[in-house]
Amino acid sequence: MAIRVQREDFDVGAEIAALTAGTPRIGAVVSFIGLVRDLHVREGYHRDSVQAMTLEHWPGVTEQALADIEAEAHRRWPLDASLIVHRYGRLEPGERIVLVLTASPHRDAAFDACRFLIDWLKTKAPFWKLEETPKGEHWVEAHSDDDDAARKWEDR
Repeated sequence: MAIRVQREDFDVGAEIAALTAGTPRIGAVVSFIGLVRDLHVREGYHRDSVQAMTLEHWPGVTEQALADIEAEAHRRWPLDASLIVHRYGRLEPGERIVLVLTASPHRDAAFDACRFLIDWLKTKAPFWKLEETPKGEHWVEAHSDDDDAARKWEDR
């Protein structure tokens, strides 16, 4: 299990290689890579062009929340390894925000755990997003579809 909250970008290939090194029983690695979009369309929002996004977090608290989410994934699925890397600071469209990797002997566990991690990360990790648009800056509110995605794991 590994968690990193960092300003700098990450190398997906290098992260996968490091995660699987020396663990020949791993049969599946699933990844999720979140990118900054150049637009924002959600519940009642009109289509805004996004010029940049600034992600803020609460150091120490954010890492603990991510570690708790990751530990829950390891309780639910037979994972050999996992990694969450989340960036903070000012990011522009096309830049990577988050990397979630899960590794297991079997693909089903790796897929389910990866989906769980990103769904819970979106709603339970303390990050705040400030979008820059031609109309000014605004904080991104929580979205009910993210809450719905996270809630489906509560019964499993």
